[in-house]
Amino acid sequence: MTTIALDHVAGREAAALLIGGRLDDLLIDSDTPRPGTIYRAIADRPVKGQGGMFLRTPDGAAFLRQVKGLAPGQPILVQITGHAEPGKAIPVTARVLFKSRYAIVTPEAPGLNISRAIKDEQERLRLHEIAHEEMGEGAMGLILRSACEGAADEAIAEDIRAMRDLAQAVLADASGREPEKLVEGDGPHALAWRDWPEPAELVDGEGSFATLGVLDALDALRLPELRLAGGGMACIEPTRALVAVDVNTGADTSPAAGLKANLALARALPRELRLRGLGGQIVLDLAPMPKKDRRLFEDALRAAFRRDEIETVLAGWTPLGHYELQRKRARLPLADLPG
Repeated sequence: MTTIALDHVAGREAAALLIGGRLDDLLIDSDTPRPGTIYRAIADRPVKGQGGMFLRTPDGAAFLRQVKGLAPGQPILVQITGHAEPGKAIPVTARVLFKSRYAIVTPEAPGLNISRAIKDEQERLRLHEIAHEEMGEGAMGLILRSACEGAADEAIAEDIRAMRDLAQAVLADASGREPEKLVEGDGPHALAWRDWPEPAELVDGEGSFATLGVLDALDALRLPELRLAGGGMACIEPTRALVAVDVNTGADTSPAAGLKANLALARALPRELRLRGLGGQIVLDLAPMPKKDRRLFEDALRAAFRRDEIETVLAGWTPLGHYELQRKRARLPLADLPG
């Protein structure tokens, strides 16, 4: 059974996704600029050697990578891609997207596309007809998301129109000479409606987190220790430079104890990073196991992250036998939020 709970934590808007009564995803609002926010930013100064440029926004400095042909003082539309590290500029991209439950309008990528998760040819034909009718032969592109499958024609069409009209309004306001916030990123309740699955039971109201055990789960997530299936243990500790994950076999002293603990960590890691809001460089100090078993661990890790929507690069092994990942900072760390 899937449940979506909408509540508040320490006065901040929050949403929780529970699958079979177990917390699977968590969104809590923060005081920092929300990912998805769109600015008209003003180019400030290039960063030599990195191919990037600092930009001025109403919320402070932003950093745009891989800049070509952008001169200081020039306006540019950008969108926040994730949360900034402490003391660093807001990460942004010039590839602006207008995203809702059914539709994603892509101004810089023309063409009509339907999610590959939708396999039925009749359904794909229906959706293509809706997309073509609403978008016409315009220069902007459209992606219809997997949530469109089985949805009513008018609901999909209305969503497309809303994102198309918003994109047109923002593009028309792109040439001002001062930095301005043009679109506020979605908060947790809107993101839950936009991105989380159906069918689901919706529990909306103050106190729902306490009733469903979400607050107890949050207390456990604030601790570094993680009990793994099979009796192993892991310790997940964020530092300023990286997130360190240490894996131990616990009381198991069998020859395969290290492999079992590492496989359990691989299956649990995407959920734990998602709920704890951890990203950036992640280093796994795994339990001892023979080198011949590394392939099994890699396969388990790839399978686990394939089901996770937050962009994660599985970088591989270090000379010292650690395993490294690089993960998008899509969430604010739970440790940075009020208790």
